[in-house]
Amino acid sequence: MPGPPNAGTARKIIDRNRFMVLATADPSGQPWPSPVYFAHRDYREFFWVSDPDAAHSQNLRVRREVGIVIFDSRAKLGAGQGVYLLGVAQELPAHDVGEGVAVFAERSLDHGGPEWTVEDVREPSKHRLYRATAEAVYVLDEHDHRVEVEIS
Repeated sequence: MPGPPNAGTARKIIDRNRFMVLATADPSGQPWPSPVYFAHRDYREFFWVSDPDAAHSQNLRVRREVGIVIFDSRAKLGAGQGVYLLGVAQELPAHDVGEGVAVFAERSLDHGGPEWTVEDVREPSKHRLYRATAEAVYVLDEHDHRVEVEIS
């Protein structure tokens, strides 16, 4: 993507990719990266579905801070760009999953996946809905320096 990084650069990267790497940490600070399929709302809220017993889900119960990277892993060497996000995340409570699961279901259907419903992310189902809220969004410039962008 030519030109200096900006909000448009970040939006294009987010829209063109289906997976993000979610970085969480356990109580001792040990990091744990996890690739997850995601959907977003307004480039600030990122939703995914996961097993509450997964390592990253357990980590979020004790430490809400997350790092996220969204990038095309198929890009040619030296030609790829990514979006880097810092924020907080959590499992959404059962009474608060309606809007988020609708956002997730729409993107899932657009990519040939299933239509997720509220029942799919509430007990006794195997999955829960999670949301990360970006507090800072970055892209790298041509010198690999981090540049914060405002994308909302």
